[in-house]
Amino acid sequence: MTTVDDPVAAAERCTPEFRRNPHPVYASLRDTAPVCPMRPPHGIDTYLITRYEDARAALADPRLSKDMYGAMDAYRRIFGDSSVALDDNMLNSDPPKHTRLRRLVSSTFTPRRVDSLRPRIQDIVDTLLDNCATREPVDLLTAFAFPLPIIVICDLLGVPPDERSELQRLSTTVAQTGFSKESKQAQQKAEENLHAYFADLLSRKRSRPGEDLLSALTAAQDENGGLTEQELISTAFLLMFAGHKTTAYLIGNAVHHLLTHPAQLRAVQENPELIGQTVEELVRFEGSVESATFRFATEDVEIAGTRIPKGSLVQIALSSANRDPLKFDSPDELDVTRPANAQSAHLGFGHGIHYCLGAPLARLEVQLALTGLFSRFPRAALADPGREAPWMEVPFPAFRGLAELPVVLKPAVP
Repeated sequence: MTTVDDPVAAAERCTPEFRRNPHPVYASLRDTAPVCPMRPPHGIDTYLITRYEDARAALADPRLSKDMYGAMDAYRRIFGDSSVALDDNMLNSDPPKHTRLRRLVSSTFTPRRVDSLRPRIQDIVDTLLDNCATREPVDLLTAFAFPLPIIVICDLLGVPPDERSELQRLSTTVAQTGFSKESKQAQQKAEENLHAYFADLLSRKRSRPGEDLLSALTAAQDENGGLTEQELISTAFLLMFAGHKTTAYLIGNAVHHLLTHPAQLRAVQENPELIGQTVEELVRFEGSVESATFRFATEDVEIAGTRIPKGSLVQIALSSANRDPLKFDSPDELDVTRPANAQSAHLGFGHGIHYCLGAPLARLEVQLALTGLFSRFPRAALADPGREAPWMEVPFPAFRGLAELPVVLKPAVP
């Protein structure tokens, strides 16, 4: 592993100022060090990629592996031994394993299945907003943005309603873990409990299959057979975790930025047909996944004139790539009327073989959430518009989301 002599980028990315607004730091790195060596809090030398074209190419570069077993020592140092049991899935694998796992999952996660969820998602949106209407102000994260995707993904997976709150609590513990001994112990316990839960749930699905995704996965087969027990458990965890956490933060970010950009909100309220491209622009402007999950170099790789030695970890800053002025005009401006071809070029859902399988579901949820919220409460406003947005603090930039979103819900004037 190469030694990083100048960890300035990592230091800047761990400050409260950066968490409040990372974009000036990313802009500086794009200009001065587009492939920047750094040492994050986990202590393993890493290269950060910040420009759009470099990021897009890196996301599809087979020399930058996602196979966690190929970088097992580094993986264990960052995430701990207990994470391995939950991470044997398509996100952490390369072809041919990745191809097989994704094919088996995508065969039960089709666009038709996603579109069939539209009435159910609309019903969830309406019910949650009914409950929000009785409170003022209301934290839209806890009352709306988080419940919506957790209900949707648990419905899809077939998780019983009375087991969902504990599942969400455990996944939150995993997502917010830090590097202290106490945090690592809490993470390990949560991961062990999640592993045991999904093993038990999948056993129940085999005995009493239903019309849900996990039941379908237990029966899914291709020419090479089906998913192993470990792959089933890990895939169930991945779908649950990725299916609600990122979407919840994206809904929160979207509401916050529309409320702080009233002209953009008014444009989509007056032109409902803009909702699709509005969501794409919001993902570009402030997506919920700040950096792609780790990759490691299986050989020496040169990007933008910088040599990344074999064995190094690589992190791709999606938030930075999505505001690269070499790709997007006026990238620091939110513009819901931005040409659709420019909006769809964003990397908020990734690129290449690891492009987010759940992107169509996330898009549908955010579209229905925003349409429902601002149709029901067209005069909604931040409860304290002068207060600085409380962005969530994380051990290293992976998610980008608010810690809370207090809003006063105002219906249309009679």
